[in-house]
Amino acid sequence: MKLDFNKYYDKVYACWIGKNIGGTMGTPYEGGRHLNDIKGFVTEANVVLPNDDLDLQLIWLYAMEQNGPEAINSAMLGEHWISFISPHWNEYGIGKANMKRGIRPPMSGDYVNDWNNSNGAWIRTEIWACTAPGLPYVAAKNAVADASVDHGAGEGTYAAAFVCAMQSAAFVISDLRKCIEIGLSAIPERSRMAKSIRLVLKLYDEKKTWVEARNTILETNSDIGDGWFEAPSNVSYAVIGLLWGEGDFKKSMITAINCGDDTDCTGATVGATLGILNGTSAIPEDWRAHIGDSIITVSVNKGNNGKFVPKTCKELTDRVVALAPVVFYHNNTKLIFVNPFAVKNQATIAFGEEDIPEDVYDILLKYTKDQIGRLTDSLVPNSLYFENFMIEAQLVLDKAPEAIPGENIGIHLSLNNKVTFEDEPRNVNLRWILPEGFTVSGKKTAMLRGFNPHSHGEAEVDFVLTVPEKVESTNRIILEISNVGGFTPLYANFVLLG
Repeated sequence: MKLDFNKYYDKVYACWIGKNIGGTMGTPYEGGRHLNDIKGFVTEANVVLPNDDLDLQLIWLYAMEQNGPEAINSAMLGEHWISFISPHWNEYGIGKANMKRGIRPPMSGDYVNDWNNSNGAWIRTEIWACTAPGLPYVAAKNAVADASVDHGAGEGTYAAAFVCAMQSAAFVISDLRKCIEIGLSAIPERSRMAKSIRLVLKLYDEKKTWVEARNTILETNSDIGDGWFEAPSNVSYAVIGLLWGEGDFKKSMITAINCGDDTDCTGATVGATLGILNGTSAIPEDWRAHIGDSIITVSVNKGNNGKFVPKTCKELTDRVVALAPVVFYHNNTKLIFVNPFAVKNQATIAFGEEDIPEDVYDILLKYTKDQIGRLTDSLVPNSLYFENFMIEAQLVLDKAPEAIPGENIGIHLSLNNKVTFEDEPRNVNLRWILPEGFTVSGKKTAMLRGFNPHSHGEAEVDFVLTVPEKVESTNRIILEISNVGGFTPLYANFVLLG
């Protein structure tokens, strides 16, 4: 697949302008559960209201620039949360408090968190979509790593995967309905998120009014969340704006914000998504002139390193598009840019005609469902993920990460062989390094079969960890996974709270 770089650049820039328009227009109405009746801006011209929807993504930009896109995982993003994100609102605060106690992501998003079905993750997906245009399965994987830091296995993480996959697909698919279907392929059908979006599509096909659709969603999800701040309804309101807005930027934005609830988030996501779909030409000139090009932050701890925060949407766009070729290369994709005007000397850029296959929707639908749908379908609370260049490991605890004296904790280990020569199996030794008094029972070795048509390299091992009668306030548990015949062990570690 070949993408015209000029079109891509324009869509990324339109994404950030649309994000600022929606966030600024919706902020004055945030939090009301009633229907609104807005007509447009009530803010002063050339004033951009600060919004964490965009702020947090500037941290992820910095993380990718400093570490490379291939380093993105929940643990790395969690460390950036602690260092650079200042608010302690709702799930932000719970996630950070858990991490500061030693609880790693994604467990940090599950433990004592009443907000993991809320809105804080799907509002920050554009950075992942824009750095992986036309690769929804790559974009959504990064969005899940991001969302799980403060939402764990909650609906908030499903919401982020849906929105991000939809937005990434919008770079190469102009049909909004198809983009929504690709977003749905990234999340489990059983999730409240998927059921809510399917209901919106059904109501749209039945030619219900947007008000009827909004009221139905509000009633359907009245049993979850804390007041107005839950993801299944609010993402649905954004989709209502997109569908009933019929491609018109103003109508779509106003419809979404008039649904009420988390209006800065719904408006910002509608603006960003339409920007990706249609580029700057679809953004009304009067609204674009009203908002300007500035980025105003409220959630970023700049410290002595404030230069990493872009000051304009233009600067943000320049830095985002420079990362995309690296994302392409790292993910071994055959997607390239043609006709560059800003990024030079990149292996994934050439000259020629744009070429998007006619069956791109079918291809992306399949890959997204296979690659990310399988990932989100396996999300469970109290799970942890570790990897090095050789081995992937997932640990799942059968209860919360608490060391209750005398109790047993079941631990399920899944292993995958990342490096293999043809179908060569790999043997690993399993050694636990435990605090005083803790004991563990279970196998001490495992075989990871090589990749072949009949095996995907997995090994499954179960352990029982026994907690002693005396425990510390924090108890670090370490599993050493060492390759027989190699010299690079993987250390999977987690904390149990006393």
